[in-house]
Amino acid sequence: MITGAICLNTAQSVAQKLTQEKQVLFTYGDFYPAEVSGYEILVIESAHFDSEDIAVLKQNNNTVLAYISLGEVNEAAAHFPVLKDFTFGKNEIWNSHILDIENEETREALMAIFDYNMKKGLDGMFLDNIDNYTEFGPTPEKKEALIDFLKVLNIVYPNIYLMQNAGVSIIKDTHPYIESVAKESIATDFNFLYSKYQLRDEEVFKQLLEELNEVYKKYEVPVVLIEYAETPELKKAIKQRLEQTNWPYFIGKIDLQDIPD
Repeated sequence: MITGAICLNTAQSVAQKLTQEKQVLFTYGDFYPAEVSGYEILVIESAHFDSEDIAVLKQNNNTVLAYISLGEVNEAAAHFPVLKDFTFGKNEIWNSHILDIENEETREALMAIFDYNMKKGLDGMFLDNIDNYTEFGPTPEKKEALIDFLKVLNIVYPNIYLMQNAGVSIIKDTHPYIESVAKESIATDFNFLYSKYQLRDEEVFKQLLEELNEVYKKYEVPVVLIEYAETPELKKAIKQRLEQTNWPYFIGKIDLQDIPD
C-alpha cells in the first residue's frame, strides 16, 4: 500500500477526532493567522500566506491544507497562461477551463504547485473538481491519468494529506491515495431560478447520505460535509438535518471568503 494511504485504525481515529466541536474550516480569503485556531482541518488559499504564516496556522490547528483544482484551471490562476493551450473547453459558470491531466505540461505545472505549497510547510492539499473524472464529468476517460498522478504525489510526498472533493463514484480507485473525502451540498441544492441555496428534497438527502455511508463502510475514508447558506434560518435547518450523521461539517457562504461565527 502507498505510504500516504490510510489504514483502518487510522481512518477510525481521524473520524472520531473530526466529530469534535470546531472541526473543519474552509476559507479562501485573507486573514490574520493568529486569529484562527482549534480546527482539526483548515483549508485555505495559500497564496495569501507565507511560510511564517503557515507555521502559525499549524501551531494552532491540527491539519492545514491548501486549495488546488485537479480538474479545471481558472483564467485568473497564475498557471493558466502555461496550460490554456492544453485544455478541453470552458466551464462558463466558474470561468475556468477543463484540464488534461494526462498532458505532460499540465502535470508539471500542477506538481510545481504542490512543491511550492509543501515547501511552505503545509500538511497537504484539498483536491477540487475530482468529479470531472467520473461518469458525470467532462473527462471520465482521463480517470486512469488522475489515479497515476495521485500515485506519483504519494511517492514524491509520502506524508502528504490529500482531501478529495466530490467524485464519490471513483473512491474505489482513489482511496489508496487520499486521507479523506469532502462532499458538497447533500442537505441543500442550488435553485437556479432564484439563484440561492435551499433544502433538498428529504428523500434525495437521505439517498445521498446513504451513498456516503456505503462508501465509508467499504473504504474507511473519513467524510467531511460542506454546505452553503446565506441566511441564519437555512443554516439552522441544515444543522438539524446533519444531526443524522456524526460526520464533521462546514456551513458557509458560497464564496468562502469569510470566517463564520
